[in-house]
Amino acid sequence: MTTLFFTLAVTAASLLSTTGPGRVPYEFHHENVLGTSLTLKFYADSTADADRVEAAALAEIDRLAAILSCYDSTSEVSRWLRTRDQAVALSPELFEVLSLFDAWRERSSGALDASAETVSRVWKAAATRGSMPTQQELADAVAKVRQSHWMLNAEARTATHTSDAPLLLNSFTKSYIADRAARAAMTAGATGSLVNIGGDIAMQGDMRETVSIVDPFANGENTAPIDTVRTGFAVATSGSYRRGYDIEGQHFSHIVDPRSGHTAEQIVSATVVAPSAVDAGALATAMSVLNVNEGQQMAALYVPAAEYLLIGRDGGRIASRGWYALQAKSAAATNTAATHKLVVNLELAHIEGQRYRRPYVAVWIEDPDKFPVRTLALWLEKTRWLPDLRTWHRGDRLRALAEGNEIVSSVSSATRAPGKYTVEWDGKDSHAKAVKPGKYTVCIEVAREHGTYQIIRQELDLNGTAQQIPLKGNSEVASASVDYR
Repeated sequence: MTTLFFTLAVTAASLLSTTGPGRVPYEFHHENVLGTSLTLKFYADSTADADRVEAAALAEIDRLAAILSCYDSTSEVSRWLRTRDQAVALSPELFEVLSLFDAWRERSSGALDASAETVSRVWKAAATRGSMPTQQELADAVAKVRQSHWMLNAEARTATHTSDAPLLLNSFTKSYIADRAARAAMTAGATGSLVNIGGDIAMQGDMRETVSIVDPFANGENTAPIDTVRTGFAVATSGSYRRGYDIEGQHFSHIVDPRSGHTAEQIVSATVVAPSAVDAGALATAMSVLNVNEGQQMAALYVPAAEYLLIGRDGGRIASRGWYALQAKSAAATNTAATHKLVVNLELAHIEGQRYRRPYVAVWIEDPDKFPVRTLALWLEKTRWLPDLRTWHRGDRLRALAEGNEIVSSVSSATRAPGKYTVEWDGKDSHAKAVKPGKYTVCIEVAREHGTYQIIRQELDLNGTAQQIPLKGNSEVASASVDYR
């Protein structure tokens, strides 16, 4: 069977076989949610029910962000951080998250610490000035990390902020919020719910999902995953491959070891599947910092039901004993040598200050006769909206693309910025045959519900000469570029 490399996020019942009440899948996509992208998937009886469930999940995300976001100066945690040496009554959610950070700081021997931001700021400043951080800068940061940052009183449910170290509650807070949003969806009437915030996935109820794990050595949304699992548990991935610091010609991970002040370079991707979303998120972060033996011992001791896949900087795989029982298929079988390497980068227009639905997007390659050689990306919520992508939509193309290929709509990866996507083309057509050298056109089509329709076309010559072409943006695509290598 020929495997097509494209992303197809479609949830209509015509493409997914479901039966029985409450088993119709509905999927929604949003950008600019907790600084990243959001995917919601529910099983419900009707569109009206799904809309109500979506509203409940979004309301819970908004409610918890107003409590836990360190990036919002008006949030509860930000207000608490501006206090010092005074006991402050906290909401149950903030108190619980601070308690969880205390527990995981101890379990990970300090590898997971809310004050890791202290060290990160040293590396950010070093990258800005273009020189390595000094040993004194790192030593001062580590000394701040080692302080006690708060004291909790469980009986009174108060917290006293005790240090001046910058704090971020990032390590597993996305997983915490995703889990509670998935629960809110169930309360609102879903029979199964999935919430994916920036690659951290929580599931509740009658939900089992095929989840692809992003290859940390590939940039494209449409490139073959490094592995694929089938599970009803939570999935979280931490990785250094989407962000970092470039200093003096070297690239350093954005993940730091708060115990030493150095960046964490040995593990480039850590994926954890666990019954608890918080455990999955915390383990994935901690295992990115700890050495392999330390991480394995911690997982076995504190979350024995967890399964994990670690990818080393050399590409080596370290998997838990039960990981392979979760595998849905072999990712390695989908990788074939590229005849050309074409990278298309696009950033969807950002609607300032609010989350927004992701528009419908199609990215494809045409030959000189305008024949569609290969579809690289097709992002929709419902098939009835396919005609909105009027240039891409031609007769039976969707059926031809989807036939014989599993639709995988859930992806676990390191967090990326909202609206920023990369897709790749290996120079092959939809039958995995290498195309001939010559001129081809990259097409990017975007349509927004109650918004505008835009299309970008860029011709390029596949002649073996490297090309980097910036593309003019529009009201739906803030920026785009084509990189032929």
